[in-house]
Amino acid sequence: MSIIHSLMTLVCAAFISFPPPPALAENYVEVPVLAAIKANDRGVFEVMIVVWDQKPEPDPIALRWHNAGVNLGDAHLGAMAAAFRYAVNRTASIRHTGTVSVQGLAYVPTSSDGPSAGAAMAVGFVAVLKGEKIIRGIALTGMIGPDGRIGPVGAIPDKIRAAAREGYRTVLVPQGQLHDPRWNLTGLGLELNVTVKEVGTIDEAYELMTGRRL
Repeated sequence: MSIIHSLMTLVCAAFISFPPPPALAENYVEVPVLAAIKANDRGVFEVMIVVWDQKPEPDPIALRWHNAGVNLGDAHLGAMAAAFRYAVNRTASIRHTGTVSVQGLAYVPTSSDGPSAGAAMAVGFVAVLKGEKIIRGIALTGMIGPDGRIGPVGAIPDKIRAAAREGYRTVLVPQGQLHDPRWNLTGLGLELNVTVKEVGTIDEAYELMTGRRL
């Protein structure tokens, strides 16, 4: 059973305790986040649950991080803020009010830092604001630039191993890193039955991860 299914009871308990008024409906998405750790080369798989309550206040929209099973460092929190700003700017036709809440979940309490989840969080934030879902089975690693380009990251093989353990069969990596001389992602993908694809922008990643155009 994957982490997504095994932890959904916990997620529901966390976010249904204060339901919105009947006239409002929450949007939520599950964002797969891949990370690496120094202890081994197996990587870490996390799920970030992103919920937008769509309430009229606060105005403008607020971002709230719930520090639960995943403790984020400053660099990761900075990447989250940058991803949120990008998502709000890219969905200008939507009225941005209320609160977007983010909670990280993992099998065991863990710490995560670094900017490599920025692109995945940007996709998640855009999806929740548009009311769309991320397709399960596909994950993304990469930094986010202010122009929506996806920047390079390290330890990609570890992250692919983490995705494969959760049954993910497609991992998106930054443009130019598929054939990086530091690793053999093509061979690792064949070994783990995972398709590794390059993406250069959030727009490309969003279409692959949601089936919708940004």
